[in-house]
Amino acid sequence: MRTRPLLALAGTATALALAMAAPAPASADGTAVLTTGSTGGTAVATGDTLTAPLASGTLATLYSSATGTSGVRCTSSQFTAAVTGNPAAPGTATESVTGHTFDAASCTSNVIGVTGVSSITVDNLPYTATVASDGTLTVSPASGSSIQTTVKLKTLLGSITCVYQAASLTGKADNSDSSISFTNQQFTKSSGSSLCFASGYFTAKYAPVADGGAQVYVN
Repeated sequence: MRTRPLLALAGTATALALAMAAPAPASADGTAVLTTGSTGGTAVATGDTLTAPLASGTLATLYSSATGTSGVRCTSSQFTAAVTGNPAAPGTATESVTGHTFDAASCTSNVIGVTGVSSITVDNLPYTATVASDGTLTVSPASGSSIQTTVKLKTLLGSITCVYQAASLTGKADNSDSSISFTNQQFTKSSGSSLCFASGYFTAKYAPVADGGAQVYVN
């Protein structure tokens, strides 16, 4: 059977990868952009590590089109980021995304000819992440680099490797569940078999974003 091009699950996630939880109205003077406990709560300290798994009951997906459902999906993924700046609100907090992982054992593909997912690796870390008081999240690579994900898949024709890149990722934070979401973030194939999709559209929701077990909010 001929294998159709395969979609690479974007790192994203990297980018995946951001550590704030949510837009909230600008708080009183002196409140930091990122707080724990509640909006207007205790400021997250510079150097703290923020983590978040996929939101319960959701998937991280990379599909071949923004409106399609053909590609790769995972039920287990997590990001880790260190806070590098947390000014008073309204403002923009900064982070260094040091980890964005996907558990290949939790990943499947509905692409004809693909029999399994060997690994999904987010490359070129760390990335820089910013979160503004309005909840806008941006993930960017180092100067001269790119956000990159390498996906290795098992197919009826053997193993194939697809490498996907993006200039940046944009997401949104939501204080209602201390989440961050990425929707249809486009990656372009930079190398790989002709069986790899030319583009991949990454969607995922991570929640709750936490600092040492305490949920993180955006002010």
